[in-house]
Amino acid sequence: MTREQFSELVQEAIERIPRRFAREIHNLAIVIEDEPSDELLDEMDVEDDGTLLGLYQGTPLNQRGFGYGNQLPDRITLFQGPIEDECADDEDEIFVAIGETLIHELGHYFGMEEDEIAPHEERWLLGEDDPEDVAAADDGDDGKQEPKA
Repeated sequence: MTREQFSELVQEAIERIPRRFAREIHNLAIVIEDEPSDELLDEMDVEDDGTLLGLYQGTPLNQRGFGYGNQLPDRITLFQGPIEDECADDEDEIFVAIGETLIHELGHYFGMEEDEIAPHEERWLLGEDDPEDVAAADDGDDGKQEPKA
């Protein structure tokens, strides 16, 4: 898969981020790299037979104090090679893996723990609306706002 095709799938996944989260994303770069470096895998304690599909780097929203500001963007990196390898180059599976990885890393951006992230990943995978987005739509708030990624 070309980088352009992969990028299009990433953009499609970004567009499916639940609105209540997308509205709160600020100063965040989403980048694509081919592979994680050996140094990064060592730093993340990834075992020899393991890999890394994505990585959040920055200060989670819930850890930012009053003086936080004038910072470079936080960063979510999606690693194209490992995602493609995990999905045996099946485009539908690649899209699902991108979305799941993106939602997972966004959970870290918001300061969520692993157990808090899992329900959001599952809803994304099932294509279900976020319950708070549904409630907002029922209240007349269409919530249409593009993510600031």
